[in-house]
Formats: sequence, C-alpha cells, structure tokens
Amino acid sequence: MQSNKSTFSIIIGVILLFVANKSFYIVTEGQQAIITKFGKPVGESITEAGMYFKVPWYKTTYVDKRILSWDGSPNQIPTKDKKYIKVDTTARWRIVDALKFIQTVRDERGAQARLDTILDGATRDVISNQNLVEAVRNSNSIIEWNKLLQKEIAERKEKGQSILEEEMSGTIEPIEIGREHLSLKIVERAKAEVEALGINLIDVQLRRISYEASVEKKVYERMISERQRIAQKIRSIGSGEKAEIEGRLSKDLREIQSKAYREAQTIRGKADALSFDIYAKSINSDPKFYEFIRTMEAYKKALKPNSKLLLSSQAEFLKYLK
Repeated sequence: MQSNKSTFSIIIGVILLFVANKSFYIVTEGQQAIITKFGKPVGESITEAGMYFKVPWYKTTYVDKRILSWDGSPNQIPTKDKKYIKVDTTARWRIVDALKFIQTVRDERGAQARLDTILDGATRDVISNQNLVEAVRNSNSIIEWNKLLQKEIAERKEKGQSILEEEMSGTIEPIEIGREHLSLKIVERAKAEVEALGINLIDVQLRRISYEASVEKKVYERMISERQRIAQKIRSIGSGEKAEIEGRLSKDLREIQSKAYREAQTIRGKADALSFDIYAKSINSDPKFYEFIRTMEAYKKALKPNSKLLLSSQAEFLKYLK
C-alpha cells in the first residue's frame, strides 16, 4: 500500500514538473516572443528579457529583435539618361511588431524573400528616375574645386606667370539629389510596405554601382582616348614652351654677341688710333729712326730663310745693309 502511494507521488511529481516546464518560458536579451493557442496569437508580444508564465499547452514562438541585414542581388537598371548599370544594394532592418511579423511572413526566411521584392522594386523605381551622376556623387565639390582652379589660373595669367592648365575630361554634370539622398528615397518608397510586415527599415545603402559589361569596355576605351588626347595636348604645350625658351635664349645670345663685337671693335679702334698717334709722334720726333725701323721690319718680312733676291748693289732697299 505504501509502495502504491510512493509510485503515485512520483507520477504526480513528474506531471507537475512537466506542467511547470511547459508553463514557464525564458526570453533572452536578443529575443521577443509571441504566445499562440492553436496557431492563433494570445495577448501582446513579449519584448523584455526575463522568465514568464503561460498556459502549458500554449506555444511560444521566438523572433529576433536585433538589427538584421539584407543583401540584394545586383540588378541591371537603366537610368534616366539611358545608362545601363548594375546596382548592388544592402539594407538593415529590425522586427518591431512580432505579432504582425509572424502573421505576414512567419519567419526570417519569409521576410528576406519579401524584402527582395520590395527593396529591389523601390531601388529600380528610384534609380531609373534619376541620371547616373545622382547615384555616383554626393556633392558638387569637384565643380567648386574646378572653379577655384580656373580662378587661380586666370590670376596667374594676369601676373604673367607661366602655368600648364589642368583640363577636365568632358563636361561635369552638377547633381541635385546625390547618392545619399537616393538611399533615403528608397527607404521612403519601401517604408509603408515593410511596416505592414511588422518591420522597421533602418537604412538602405547603394553598395556598388558598375556599368553593364558591354558598356564598361566602351567607357574604358573612351577614358583612355580622352587621357591620350589630354596627354598629347600637354606635350604640344610643352613643345611650344620649349621652342619659346630656345628662341628667347637664341635672341639673348645674339644680343650678347652683338654687344661684345661692338665693344671689341670700339676697343680695337681706340687701340689703332693710339697706335697711329704714337707712330705719328715718332715720325715727327725722329724721321730717320722711324725710317730705319720700318726698313728693318721690311727686311724681316722680305728676307725669309733660303730666299733669293737679285738686286743691284746700288738698290735703295739695301742701303742699311751696306
């Protein structure tokens, strides 16, 4: 009899333990929970961490309340200015209404599938209504920089300073919206649809933008051609400056040579005048001595070694040799 009571107590204890195990559930920090009765939700979602009580046969469904990520597949999208590009997007989202989330998409896999449709469509709508430049740049800083550069070039030209102009390839189109605001537009476009799923869309980012393969090759070829054209222009400007410098040096050289020749002739003329003056004074002071010196110089020039002269003994030329 006592054995039967012990067995009964054990069975009652097991049943109570089972009921207690099914009646309490724990919600951790990164979770939120929904209690369902035969598939139908009971009460509000539990969002705070802790231990909670429920009816044993009710089911506890857990969902994540942390920030989750979504990565879209690269899609080919035509822009407003007829440029075909591939856009790769990513997003961050959070489950804010667990009850609505379970009722609409059931789990994260279902949510990812719905986000694929919603965000890809919103991205396509926003990008296709804007020019390519809006998805590439965030500001017009490059245009402002170019204006400052052109202003500096003009100021240097006014001062007569030599400068090689830096040329932009093609016309730079100003932006009105920019890449960051396009991301905000995608969020705005998709916000209502994702909220209907119990999801809060935190942000969407354009992770990568690239040309379609067939267009990319042509773009690179055009860029190479443009760079070569600019390089050729720079070489041409350099050749022109080289010729200008060489011409200036040649002119300076001719001026220096002309000045030196003029000064040399002036000095030579003064020296000749001084020489003639000395000779004139010599002649006037002692004509006989001057005649003797000049005759000696004539002998030196006329009577070379091994030279032969046939002259009369009475020749005037030999009078100083008698």
